[in-house]
Amino acid sequence: MDAQGRGRADDIDPADQWVLNPNTGEYELRLTPSAPQSSVPGPRRSASRAGAAARAAGASAAAGAGGSGSAAGADGAARSRTATPGRETRPVSPGREVPPQRRRRGTPEEPPTGRRGRRAPVKKKSKAKKAVLWTGGIMAFVVVAAATGAYLYIEHLNDNIQSVSDDGASTGGFSKDKAINILLIGTDKRTGAGNGSYGDAGSAGHADTTILLHVSKDRSNATALSIPRDLIVDIPDCQTTQEDGTQKVIPGETGVRFNTSLGQEGRTPSCTMRTVTELTGIKPDNFMVADFNAVKTLTTAVGGVEVCLAKDIDDPDSHLKLSKGEHVIEGEQALAFVRTRHSVGFGGDLSRIGLQQQFLSALMRKLKSNDTLTSPTKMIKLAEAGTKALTVDSNLDSIDKLKDLGLELGKLNTKNLTFTTIPVIDNPAEKVKATVVLNETTAPQVFQAIQNDVSFTAVKQQKKKEAAAVAARLKGTKADPSEVRVQVYNGGAAAGSAQETLTWLQTEEGVEKSENAGNASTTLAKTTLEYAPDQADQARRLAAIMGLSGSAMKPGKSVTNSQGLPTMTLTLGKDFKGAGVSLTAPTAAPDVEKSTADKVECAK
Repeated sequence: MDAQGRGRADDIDPADQWVLNPNTGEYELRLTPSAPQSSVPGPRRSASRAGAAARAAGASAAAGAGGSGSAAGADGAARSRTATPGRETRPVSPGREVPPQRRRRGTPEEPPTGRRGRRAPVKKKSKAKKAVLWTGGIMAFVVVAAATGAYLYIEHLNDNIQSVSDDGASTGGFSKDKAINILLIGTDKRTGAGNGSYGDAGSAGHADTTILLHVSKDRSNATALSIPRDLIVDIPDCQTTQEDGTQKVIPGETGVRFNTSLGQEGRTPSCTMRTVTELTGIKPDNFMVADFNAVKTLTTAVGGVEVCLAKDIDDPDSHLKLSKGEHVIEGEQALAFVRTRHSVGFGGDLSRIGLQQQFLSALMRKLKSNDTLTSPTKMIKLAEAGTKALTVDSNLDSIDKLKDLGLELGKLNTKNLTFTTIPVIDNPAEKVKATVVLNETTAPQVFQAIQNDVSFTAVKQQKKKEAAAVAARLKGTKADPSEVRVQVYNGGAAAGSAQETLTWLQTEEGVEKSENAGNASTTLAKTTLEYAPDQADQARRLAAIMGLSGSAMKPGKSVTNSQGLPTMTLTLGKDFKGAGVSLTAPTAAPDVEKSTADKVECAK
């Protein structure tokens, strides 16, 4: 506002108060010294008086200009850019916008003036606007507090997580673009409130309930493979990290129960992981260990899970007492349910495995239900219970990593999550049947199906276009064996496999232009054949001879052999069983006893 508008310098033209500062190049307001002014604005003039003052100021300026044309032009231009008294506009230089006048401290800011010399009345800030400003401030505080609280809560959850080293027994952790294999280990450790009365109170915690969870690469299906605790296996030597950080190699054993792969002789979960790899040929990405408390706290966190019994059960050993029919169980009752074995099936561990699979199916359904996912209270309880109840490997030791794994598992449809058990038979070496051994006919088929990412449910493994492209690699003309040039590498097969295959190809199959290239730089799970586009006919011939599937054929580039000629690369993987043994992977899973997680089945 100008000085006149404040009741000051009554005879000063407002335009004359704005001067150009040569040092800054900016227009500044020049005020003559005056006595301190009241913080209350002075009386306003009427519109007629304001207009008269404006006209008087204009006439005086014109008269003062006299007959000097150049001066008049300059002053006229200046006044043409000058605010009419009562209006808050100021002279500006070309291309420059003059900033609004600053008010002095202690002087309240005045509202902008109205048009035609009339000032708009001073408006009080409305209650609504104050409310908006107040609410906005509160919301800003809440957002900041929530962000801080979320960070602190995540740190709290991270502190809950217990982890132990995988001792190099895993793949190094799951990947989002590959199939996932998680080893779930339920121990019989009796630590925790109310658990001392269950069985052996001094147990170090053996691998009592073990499941290898395989999730397909495309996340369309998964297989949960139970491993009987009384299965006779060979436990390999196991390097472990002790509590004090030192390394110790625990000697392996042959012909012992699987559950002794953990706890016995100081073995850690990494030893169980190595035993599973030795048994199935599948190397887990991560492991999770849960004790009795996990069953109790997780079921309580989600508000219980629904199970079904085909008969009344009153088991004094597990303390389970339930009538026939459907029940919602949690806490101690849920633990009793998964521990029951004498009252179901044949009363042994295999019967209990079926009960546990039913329980895990129910838990999975509850975890994926809207009742759980839309309840902040349940989700928080679940986060607390999960991070406190589980011990994970060192590659899965943060809430972010667990979240990423959870997102991958969350893509599954429960109807395509299959529960099955490693096919076994009673141990023929025992008169009193207490242990089991692998069914050598069907067990290898189950392992191979999982290795090759084959679903145990009727779902599409790949898009039709991708499947057709793979199948097309085997279709077309085939070169004569004598025209096939190939280098053979050993990429994970038994020692001597490359030379064995070379001899067989040259003497039995007429592939004389082949040579042994030694060991590959990397280890492969599956045998591959890489070839250039102009070698497709040779590749099809060698695939037919070797029994390779379309997925084993890798269009790429050729290499140069010892004669300087382009040649294909055959790398024998861990799946190689010997020269002349077909490597065609199964396209369907074997017919074994199984159940899916989407169905409620009553325990018998």
